[in-house]
Amino acid sequence: MSGAALRRADPAPASSPRLTAAAIGRAATLALHDELALAPKPGLVSFVDSGSHADMDAHTFMRSLFALRRYFVRMAELGAARVPFAELESCGIGAEARMLAATGGINTHRGAIFVLGLLCAAAGAAQAEGTAPQATALRAALGRHWGAALASRARRVPVLPGGLAARRLGLRSASQEAALGFPALFETALPAWDRARRAGLGLPGVRLEVFFSILAVLDDSNLAHRGGLEGLQFARQSARGFLAAGGAAAPGAVEAAWALHRAFVARRLSPGGCADMLAAACFIQRLASRD
Repeated sequence: MSGAALRRADPAPASSPRLTAAAIGRAATLALHDELALAPKPGLVSFVDSGSHADMDAHTFMRSLFALRRYFVRMAELGAARVPFAELESCGIGAEARMLAATGGINTHRGAIFVLGLLCAAAGAAQAEGTAPQATALRAALGRHWGAALASRARRVPVLPGGLAARRLGLRSASQEAALGFPALFETALPAWDRARRAGLGLPGVRLEVFFSILAVLDDSNLAHRGGLEGLQFARQSARGFLAAGGAAAPGAVEAAWALHRAFVARRLSPGGCADMLAAACFIQRLASRD
């Protein structure tokens, strides 16, 4: 990614007709590809390298991505029907099984199945109620239809490594983030996206800026699981330093991000929760542009 690419202005999105469940699902699948394609992305898998992971690469992610395509469409359909949360959860459990079958048991997208699946359901609900699936409408639909169930889910005793690490260290878990309506997405990532676009950055630069903005604030349970509180704090301080130096708009931003990537790999840090939020931001922007 070159500095010129970071600054290239993109054409204004064109308007398009009402989105179908298939179009919502396609936007989610493409958003996962958007996240995978971004590089550098400290500690994470991209088409360039495997980051801090020895058991997966971009091919693993692509197999997972293709296995999940129908899931996102189905979640939009279920959301349009405003089904109880238990049905959404059951659909997500089935998607996890397909992911693991496609990857040989490797967890590539469990967090994205949860986050993007809920957003697809919210988009389906918003459309069914005659509201365009913009950010505000998605968050409102999520809270209106499944907020109570998400709050109840957040009180469950965690069983997965990330949730256990979050509980042990007193951090906000992914379930708690969802119960609050994804504040890291709606209050940090999307405003950062808008600021980066107004600053004239092209999509690669926007996504890089958004990624570091999320990394600076999110209680990423994958970071906590891999590096403990020290690893999480190192990641946050690194992100804040990158942003304070001018972020993706600064001269040498790409080189600085690659240096951080190498530092994360040396510490085996992988901010998977931040990757999920970046994909969620890409999804919402794709819905907004009717891409």
